[in-house]
Amino acid sequence: MPRPLAITDDQELLDDLLRIAAAAGVELEVVHAAAHARPYWIRAPLVVVGSDLADDLAATGPPPRQNVIVVTRTTGDPDMWRRCVAVGAHTVLELPEAERLLVEEFGDAAEPATKAGTIICVTGGKGGAGATVLAASLALTASRRGLRTLLVDADPLGGGVDVLLGQEEALGARWPDIVGREGRVSFAALQEALPTFGELTVLSAHRGEPVRIPREAMRVVLDAARRGCDLVVVDLPRHVGEGEAEALGRATATIAVVPADLRGALAAAQTVTLLRPATGDLRLVMRAGTLAPEVVAASLSVPCAGVVPEVRGLVETLDRGDPPPLRRSPLGRFCAELLESLLDGLPRSDRPGRAGPFAAGAGEP
Repeated sequence: MPRPLAITDDQELLDDLLRIAAAAGVELEVVHAAAHARPYWIRAPLVVVGSDLADDLAATGPPPRQNVIVVTRTTGDPDMWRRCVAVGAHTVLELPEAERLLVEEFGDAAEPATKAGTIICVTGGKGGAGATVLAASLALTASRRGLRTLLVDADPLGGGVDVLLGQEEALGARWPDIVGREGRVSFAALQEALPTFGELTVLSAHRGEPVRIPREAMRVVLDAARRGCDLVVVDLPRHVGEGEAEALGRATATIAVVPADLRGALAAAQTVTLLRPATGDLRLVMRAGTLAPEVVAASLSVPCAGVVPEVRGLVETLDRGDPPPLRRSPLGRFCAELLESLLDGLPRSDRPGRAGPFAAGAGEP
């Protein structure tokens, strides 16, 4: 694959560019004279022109192309935008202030987005409402229908979604291995590091000391997932810290699972107060109880997306190490219909993909 092109004879600027490219996991093609750039000009996915050679490059009359950037270590130069226009660049980046933007530019050039992942957050309106089971079931349903899916366990006190899936022994990274990550990571690298089963990749909590998820770590994971996934399901705790707020702010929809009883409604009212300012599309999924679901939804002023069916023997199934039973079950049908409404058209037939323990029917009675 062609590499991004750097055109500069300024050694200090080049050192900066090489360091920033390495942070994005990218190798550069480097030329030290404008006249030497022509063989690489058209095929490079991104061209970074040092301010020292911008005028020389403009004098060669390079053909128009997209994805050209002028980079400078000088701030506030009024002549810089003239050079930008002369070489056909779309922007000027001043270092070191614009290093993060340049990392993103390098990363996007090296790994163009192949997907446009939809992010769905799931949380409990009350403790023990079944949010983790619903999040896992939604992710399983999507992956079995051929959607590349990432299931993110963002609840450090939840016991680990890998346990719920019966995959606690699966090799791969958990949140403690990810939390210190900054900058940009490709989805391919993330998927390689995490436990992956067919089209489902899982980022789980662990069973050691609880780890707070920083905003930057959540951003890195979700950015990578949006580029490489069809769907991201985030299982959230009932509090909203920095990492949780990052996920909620990026979510297409947030689902609160609420038991339709008095204590469930009262607890959910407090949860909704926390969620409403942090997310756009908030919906309820009810569990049958002593109150009518429409009454609970009206009292919370949040639309109800459906009533999740109760699954007989669910606890026993999960304790055996089996995933939630979805094949030809009311829960499976409910998840498929809910995803249809959230994704505006989930594929109805399986797409060929890698086999795994969660292929349709695997591990289910």
